[in-house]
Amino acid sequence: MAYLTTQGGQPVLILKEGTGRRRGREAQRNNIMAARIIGEVLRTTLGPRGMDKMLIDSLGDITITNDGAAILDEVDVEHPAAKMMVEVAKTQDDMVGDGTTTAVVLAGELLKRAEELIDQNIHPLIVVSGYRKAAQRAVELLEREGIPVDIDDRATMRKVALTSMGSKAVGAARETLADIAIDAVKQIAEKRGDRWIADIDNIQITKKEGKSLFDSQLIKGIIIDKEVVNAGMPKTIKTAKIALLDSALEVEKTEFNAEIRIKDPTQMQAFLDQETRMLQDMVKRVVTSGANVLFCQKGIDDMAQHFLAKKGILTARRVKQSDMEKLARATAGKIISNLEDLTPKDLGAAGLVEERKVGDDKMIFVEKCKQPHSVAILIRAGLERMVDEAERAMHDALSVVSDVIENNKIVPGGGAVEAEIAKEIREYATNVGGREQLAIKAFADAIEIIPKTLSENAGLEPIDILVDLRAAHEKQKGYLKGVNVFTGKIDNMERSGVIEPMAVKEQAIKSATEAASMILRIDDVIAATKPKEGGPGGMPPGGGDEEY
Repeated sequence: MAYLTTQGGQPVLILKEGTGRRRGREAQRNNIMAARIIGEVLRTTLGPRGMDKMLIDSLGDITITNDGAAILDEVDVEHPAAKMMVEVAKTQDDMVGDGTTTAVVLAGELLKRAEELIDQNIHPLIVVSGYRKAAQRAVELLEREGIPVDIDDRATMRKVALTSMGSKAVGAARETLADIAIDAVKQIAEKRGDRWIADIDNIQITKKEGKSLFDSQLIKGIIIDKEVVNAGMPKTIKTAKIALLDSALEVEKTEFNAEIRIKDPTQMQAFLDQETRMLQDMVKRVVTSGANVLFCQKGIDDMAQHFLAKKGILTARRVKQSDMEKLARATAGKIISNLEDLTPKDLGAAGLVEERKVGDDKMIFVEKCKQPHSVAILIRAGLERMVDEAERAMHDALSVVSDVIENNKIVPGGGAVEAEIAKEIREYATNVGGREQLAIKAFADAIEIIPKTLSENAGLEPIDILVDLRAAHEKQKGYLKGVNVFTGKIDNMERSGVIEPMAVKEQAIKSATEAASMILRIDDVIAATKPKEGGPGGMPPGGGDEEY
């Protein structure tokens, strides 16, 4: 309703006519339902036995994936509560790079359990308070029970990377991709004070159809998606000295209109000769610095290209700024804005710079750098869809390896950590008085959705699996016991090689709890009217005489 009524029965307009409004239980039910639907969409993709989704956009482009972040990024969501669930996935992906499906499914289940409590006349704020206490307790358990890992322990890193790619359709190539991911992250990791930092933005991922996933490779350097600017230039340079320039090798045009009056043909020639001399001087500065490779962020004049080719300098122009920054980190060179400042100290070094044909395109490979702080991964596969899925798998693997390097604790996967959290929180709930106890128990039930869903997706009987899992965790040292979806039994997850970074689980619990809490606190939805299509007043174009 968009108005109130006075005692005299006269309506008083408060909101604009046509504004939609839902209040109380109706608003809560709608919001919870919309958010739960997003959780249900992703639920079947969870785990190594999860299924894929085929997404077709408005242009007809197809994406086939089971990556939660990619699915929600492609789906055009309308409902505001559902959009909040999309934000959960985005936050999870931005912060830790994996666990998006876990976070969204958990948020949906928290809302389902909360709705049951609200139907029993428990106030939403009591539920929110209970959820926050339970989430805090869960994070404390993770911190306490997280297994420390040495960042030089390659075997453990490999298990973490393989677990993250377990649900991806990359098949037997997982091990190849896992090794590439570990080598790449360890190469760009750097120690700042007492902490290790591994920023995966310093890893360039280039994908090209052709060959197979097994032909994917790590380049200790950078791949520039450009070709050599002049056919007369060398295509290969060994022991390269690289100049990085972010200004143009062109004669600058004046910013204002000018008129030059030439009365003599010799003056015209002198004018052209002076322009050529200026370009020659620019090239001379590059040659004097000792550079035999030049990467330019802006344009290079045709005449300058000719002079560079004569001097045997391999050159690429209009290189992306992000690639220039990665080149600087890989080759230890400096990006120069003014050519006059270029000195031999500013040059980067690489063992090999070569133009190669990859698929239908030519690319310049800068490799064999001594201590590159930026590297490239070239992903190959036979199908475009497979290349895209391999890129998503590689992103997850890179993310989890960097998570372990930055926060060197791991937890068992396969629902093991969730089962332990549920057990701990049920014990904690008995020490909390009042109705909050019910919300804390609901949180414990909700977090068991992860092992339950893993079982369902593997075609197992979820009730039987949950009973066996709870029994295993009641025993001493049951913390590592989780669901083996391939055998259908409860196994030691650390021994089975199913381990995940602690940071992924921690972020999933925090994000899911915050999203569920925010949705539960809403009891009034006021939606503004959408402007009608057509001319003023919603009239169709072409005049007001037509019926509409």
